[in-house]
Amino acid sequence: MHDVIFPEVLRRVTGMDDDVVDLHEAAEDGSLAEVVELAGRVADVDAEDEGRSALWVAVYGGRHDVARALVAAGADPWRPMMGGWSPGRLSLAGPDPHLFERPAGAPGLSADEAALVAEAGRLTEALGGIEHDGFSVACVAGIDAAEAVRRLEATVEVIDPEEFLDEIDPFAEESMRFVGVTDVPGGCVVSQPWGYVPRTPDVVRRLSAGTLCYAMYANPKSGDQGCVARDGEVVGWDLHPGGEPWEDDESREVLLSYLFQGEPVAYCCAYAGLRVTEERAVIGPPDVWLCLPERDLWS
Repeated sequence: MHDVIFPEVLRRVTGMDDDVVDLHEAAEDGSLAEVVELAGRVADVDAEDEGRSALWVAVYGGRHDVARALVAAGADPWRPMMGGWSPGRLSLAGPDPHLFERPAGAPGLSADEAALVAEAGRLTEALGGIEHDGFSVACVAGIDAAEAVRRLEATVEVIDPEEFLDEIDPFAEESMRFVGVTDVPGGCVVSQPWGYVPRTPDVVRRLSAGTLCYAMYANPKSGDQGCVARDGEVVGWDLHPGGEPWEDDESREVLLSYLFQGEPVAYCCAYAGLRVTEERAVIGPPDVWLCLPERDLWS
């Protein structure tokens, strides 16, 4: 029953006909032949779903042959969408900046955007090998480890790092009070290889006073869970670092999503402006281990 009515429900909700829905799906993972056929059947090859056209979907997914076919079918590479990122402008941040001919007056990359594109490859190479589950990090801009210790009201543990990890029980409640902190260019990273504490509201509020913090927990059950805190307030929750952008994302968030697809840790660091050079800041050993005082981390 549901399989029969679903296309009609989808048309009512999105205002799109079945061919447009199919074109978007084909632009993402269908064959080139499917894309060409569907592009010739739709009334508007630039019809948008969730703020993006089929051409935008193809560029985002790195399917340049599909993108060229859609342009040949009449799609407009320079139509504004997604926080100001037209398909053509998005391609300027990708591996083939000459994918489309850029008309006079079409916006290019700003200096800050170009710098972020240049940094993305290095940051992904430094952090792209992290495949662990169950860890969490808080990437904090503009403060060092000593200031993080002060804000968290934590006690520095003078211990042998290897012995500490051998003795720690990641399943014990007491272990949740221990986190690591490491200085990195641009700020610091608070980490916990076995739990979610750096992403809790109390921790990110304290760390973000007067600055910015992006934290994530690599939840083994439900995937990567991110949050943003700014100036002591949580301003974004239940986010998905390294995932697809949302229609109402700001311009920089759209670019970060494009540059760090499937790279959640690198996304978090880039969001906070941290220029991390090695995995150690995330998976340890950290510069120092801290013991947090007993308090409600979720209030």
